[in-house]
Amino acid sequence: MAAKTLDLREVPPPERHPKIHDAFAELDSGEALELVNDHEPKPLFYEMQAEVDSFDADAYEVEQRGPSEFVAKLPKA
Repeated sequence: MAAKTLDLREVPPPERHPKIHDAFAELDSGEALELVNDHEPKPLFYEMQAEVDSFDADAYEVEQRGPSEFVAKLPKA
């Protein structure tokens, strides 16, 4: 599965979700958006699940790589 990476750690919080939604919309079916974040993006998971029909919630993954580094894969169906 191809992935586009978006590092959000330096992005101001109010700009993160719009940037994520724009990047996700640009993906083709079967691709994934990989997010690097400073916290677990659980609220984003619920937002995507509720609002984005092409988000494949069953294939969503998140991995904590450090105390303030989380990498999440948001796959597009």
